[in-house]
Amino acid sequence: MTADYVIVGAGSAGCAIAYRLAEAGRSVTVIEHGGSDAGPFIQMPAALSYPMNMAMYDWGLRTEPEPHLGGRVLVTPRGKVIGGSSSINGMVYVRGHAGDFDHWAEQGATGWGFADVLPYFKRMEHWHGGEDSGWRGTDGPLHITRGPRSNPLFDAFIEAGRQAGYPVTVDYNGAQQEGFGPMEATIWNGRRWSAANAYLKPAIKAGRVRVIRALARRVVIKNGRATGVEVQRGGVVDVIPAAREVILAASSLNSPKLLMLSGIGPAAHLAEHGIAVVADRPGVGANLQDHLEVYMQFAARQPITLFKHWNLWGKATIGAQWLFTGKGLGASNQFEACGFIRSRAGVDYPDIQYHFLPMAVRYDGKAAAEGHGFQAHVGPMRSKSRGTVTLRSADPAAPPVIRFNYMSHPDDWEEFRACIRLTREVFAQDAFAPHVHHEIQPGAALQSDSEIDGFIRDHAESAYHPCGTARMGARTDPTAVVDPECRVIGVEGLRVADSSIFPRVTNGNLNGPTIMVGEKAADHILGRTPLAPSNQEPVVNPNWRVAQR
Repeated sequence: MTADYVIVGAGSAGCAIAYRLAEAGRSVTVIEHGGSDAGPFIQMPAALSYPMNMAMYDWGLRTEPEPHLGGRVLVTPRGKVIGGSSSINGMVYVRGHAGDFDHWAEQGATGWGFADVLPYFKRMEHWHGGEDSGWRGTDGPLHITRGPRSNPLFDAFIEAGRQAGYPVTVDYNGAQQEGFGPMEATIWNGRRWSAANAYLKPAIKAGRVRVIRALARRVVIKNGRATGVEVQRGGVVDVIPAAREVILAASSLNSPKLLMLSGIGPAAHLAEHGIAVVADRPGVGANLQDHLEVYMQFAARQPITLFKHWNLWGKATIGAQWLFTGKGLGASNQFEACGFIRSRAGVDYPDIQYHFLPMAVRYDGKAAAEGHGFQAHVGPMRSKSRGTVTLRSADPAAPPVIRFNYMSHPDDWEEFRACIRLTREVFAQDAFAPHVHHEIQPGAALQSDSEIDGFIRDHAESAYHPCGTARMGARTDPTAVVDPECRVIGVEGLRVADSSIFPRVTNGNLNGPTIMVGEKAADHILGRTPLAPSNQEPVVNPNWRVAQR
């Protein structure tokens, strides 16, 4: 059966595209290497540390040794399951700042400024955060909720931010991102509300979308036009034909790999691997960006953290309550308070993000040795460092070579030091006086620039927000890979629509803007006039030129 469209990747953007194309009456085949998302490890929000560490749900990709992080190899989880990374992520929902999208437009992504993308954020959202302010969508497929903030540490964090002189924002995804406030999540009725639950399953049920479980090997291109996708399943190589177009939505690590395997990329690099050049696009695999963060951990004075549940009986009790009722601690990702601040005067919109967690624990599930504690994940939002994704070999089963080149720009070190010093100031406020016993990590003894730099070098972790490897820009830009309609420059009938196309990483977690890309790309694919631009103006701190807060 030949579908109108073939999408590679049932992830955040791919699911949204499939849903919108099917809604418009088109037939769609989605190719996904991973399998089912059934079971509590994915669906229970509090179990988020499990799926991203499970080989059955994760591609298992790793960086090359990072030279500016002491040669460390970092994991880069990407979802290998329906829903993609929206099925294994932390479920935090952040649109990004208006300034991010205006910067995209300035860099040649015409029609992707904030006024242009805001209507798509609204179209995709079903917001449950409070009274409708006109900034949020209320009937889209993607349910967005806020945790109950029943642990007093959440409100202590927000109050400490206020005491430190920062604004409090009632909705960082609305008019004002800057400030401290409640965090939002893609959780609904106690379940992870992934792109699979929001978009793919309803589209499959409607009958116009089918999912094929297979490894995509390359895009088949004949006479300069994409006509299908070569796949391998059960040891057999086959071609899935596309009557109209092929859309790559395989992640910012696998989409550029597929482009290069298909002959689209830097000509010299393709020649090294014996791949015939279809389109010489040096931007394929370049411009790789991410968010780095550290965990600022503090020992607690009172035994009110989640550590009291961090044992076999506690986890079993939470799991049982969730299974039978869909409620309790299992129904939250435990990221219920956050902050967005500016690192210094002269920065026009926030460049530091906080996730607060009422426990001291790592993403891999390893708890701090000191028992009761809490932490803030903190890191700069707009690193100037750039990396690459390249081919390891012409074998489609070989993982790509991933070099983020983290912390290669001197400004990154200055911004990261500011993150740590400003965070210490927040936790020193009166709101935390009843709660902070002492600083576990980095430890109060580390004060000088060189000591802080050493801590960053040894302990900075990826926030798992890779993007930018097939940058969107003007068709005349030699470094752009796709044009503002997501069409691959130099090949007909082929688009890329996922976080690969971001010209620059957005402020915050990438799931929201990646789904937005899928929503907007669907209109371009269908040849529709984009939604009318918004005339709403976001709040920007009027004193940003002269004051840090």
